[in-house]
Amino acid sequence: MSLFDKIAPIYGMFFNFQAKYFSIIIENAKEEFDITKYENVLDVGCGTGALLKTMYTYGLEVAGVDASMGMLAQAKKRLNGLPIELIHVIPGKRLPFDDKSYDVVITSYVAHGLKPEERIKLYKEMRRLAKEFVIIYDYNENRAPLTTILEWLENGDYFNFIKIAQEEMKQVFENIKKVDVDTRAAWYICSLHDE
Repeated sequence: MSLFDKIAPIYGMFFNFQAKYFSIIIENAKEEFDITKYENVLDVGCGTGALLKTMYTYGLEVAGVDASMGMLAQAKKRLNGLPIELIHVIPGKRLPFDDKSYDVVITSYVAHGLKPEERIKLYKEMRRLAKEFVIIYDYNENRAPLTTILEWLENGDYFNFIKIAQEEMKQVFENIKKVDVDTRAAWYICSLHDE
């Protein structure tokens, strides 16, 4: 059982709070990027499904994938029969979708927890699946004491990621626009078209 399988019930307790927060983020980002004008979105690392539910309430067709069976169990419970496809995947493996299957492919707070070589694989796979845009929704360079402690305990690549995020993404994407959607969070919007 993975760490995320173990902590999934705790994340599940914050589902409604997260869904409301994601609504605020989508509204904050609208001037720079209006995700609601697209038809379908894939959430890679969907966790408990809070972002999926929020995007669904905006009328988007959404699907989510996650490596944690515990998180997917929470998502199924919290999404309560909504027509949202949830799929268990194995990290680093090709996702079970055709090329260019989704208008937008988003990942939320996943990238910083991966090693650099794993992030590049993630970005390439997201690029393969997206028709229009890839959004890496994650931390920006503004640190908070609690986040610093939690990320140190998680033992991911947070401290490196926040220093090199945009430069690293340039290995896979030519057009990247960083939009700070909160004090400590950004949407790194990667366009798959020439600007």
